[in-house]
Amino acid sequence: MSKPKVLVADPVSERGVAELQEGGLVDVTVKTGLKEDALLEIIGEFDGLVVRSQTKVNAKVIEAAKKLKVVGRAGVGVDNVDVDAATKRGIVVMNTPAGNTISTAEHAFSLMMSISRNIPQADASMKSGKWDRKSFEGVELYEKTLAILGMGRIGTEIARRAIAFGMRVHAYDPYLSASRARAMQVELVERLEDILPFADYITMHMPLTEETKNMLNAERLAKTKKGVRIINCARGGLVNEQALADALKSKHVAAAALDVFEVEPPPADSPLRGLPNIVLTPHLGASTVEAQENVGIEVAQQIRAMLLSGEVRNAVNMPSVDAKTLAIIGPHIALGAKLGNFLSQIAAKRCDSININYTGKLNDQDTTPITRAILKAFLRVASGGGVNEVNAPAFAQQLGVKVTESRESNGADFAELIELTATGEGGWVSVAGTHFGSQARIVKINGRHIEARPEGALLIYENKDRPGMVGWIGTLMGKHSVNIASMSLGRDEAGGVALAVLNLDHAPGDAVIKELLAEPDIRSVQVVQL
Repeated sequence: MSKPKVLVADPVSERGVAELQEGGLVDVTVKTGLKEDALLEIIGEFDGLVVRSQTKVNAKVIEAAKKLKVVGRAGVGVDNVDVDAATKRGIVVMNTPAGNTISTAEHAFSLMMSISRNIPQADASMKSGKWDRKSFEGVELYEKTLAILGMGRIGTEIARRAIAFGMRVHAYDPYLSASRARAMQVELVERLEDILPFADYITMHMPLTEETKNMLNAERLAKTKKGVRIINCARGGLVNEQALADALKSKHVAAAALDVFEVEPPPADSPLRGLPNIVLTPHLGASTVEAQENVGIEVAQQIRAMLLSGEVRNAVNMPSVDAKTLAIIGPHIALGAKLGNFLSQIAAKRCDSININYTGKLNDQDTTPITRAILKAFLRVASGGGVNEVNAPAFAQQLGVKVTESRESNGADFAELIELTATGEGGWVSVAGTHFGSQARIVKINGRHIEARPEGALLIYENKDRPGMVGWIGTLMGKHSVNIASMSLGRDEAGGVALAVLNLDHAPGDAVIKELLAEPDIRSVQVVQL
């Protein structure tokens, strides 16, 4: 089996490259500074791609990357990666949110202190030969109100440092729970407008989305407290630069510090350049020796785990599954895939919906990876093999298949159960499975109880429940040299309709199926290959 190949297209730390190469299990190529045409020529041979912010992984690159399974961004943002295009192709996109957390938080806090004490301006004045103490009078952080917009990793670290300096910390984050805010000793506000009139400092730590773009615009800046100080080390575009420049000129905003910009580098005619009450740094948030090493090592470990063991960490387009979780739900993922494969072979080709019902102990786990494995197996034939755990939900939506999940805390017959039901032309079909110890078993088909191993060739047939049918089937199989490994029977009532599942050593030929269907008491016959 050939080793997976990884292209490092942007500079990462030497320790990061060494981590990728550890043990010789991954073939690593380092080629940085590639123009798009050069990248398009070679990307088709690689299974993994490591980038920072320079290389643009656009739709054209993704289309050319025929073997690509994972893109690792050494940093927090994935602005330079077309995540939608990657998802459609089934490519996992990962980032490294923890690697530069401390570095960025420290930089933001340093900027907050700089604009409080006019440190850059005082330094420039001293270096020009002046001694001007009066012009650079500052303000203290102690007992000031800090508004943190976005309480992710970086916002949390900012809060800790601010509290240590005796600041009153308020947080605006639509996704932060009240209990979590109390644990961090910050006051949670429901609306951004609620804190604007009271904040002495505002620091921004949110991603750039349609909802957050220009979240500090002219209208909201006008609502801020006169003399407020603003810091942005997150993403350019969170604050409207022209509106900020106007507010700085009027002194409504006393000072600002930006490490990120709408256009990087900002143009020479940017309204921010030349203002005396602003501090500008060239996107230095993650520019520490430690952060560079950390994100390089982190992205390398994530790429290796994905390509060598299927472990997914910090993915932005599918649920992360760490090694501990994978060990717990791994058997259920495998069972779910077999059930999805089984269902795809007994369901109508034109399927309208599929419901996945989880019963019992499985509900203590995040079942999303199981659901995606089921969908991947169920859609495998329809997609021509082009579906995986990443793009399976999108592919189902594209086909018009409605996917739902349901849950039951306790099952009448099994401690845990996965049951799939597909509806479409001709009604519904279902299959359910569980584990007996470490052994996976199919335990229900179309609501009837049976027990069969989900492996190899299975013959499923319905017949009128009458004496002699089992013997007749055995004789027929023997005549055609088809060996029965095991047989499971279920029926709705005596003399009604019986269901049988036979595990066979190999799939029966057309002649066997023809003879089965010729028997008047045989209602239906299906062969499933797992």
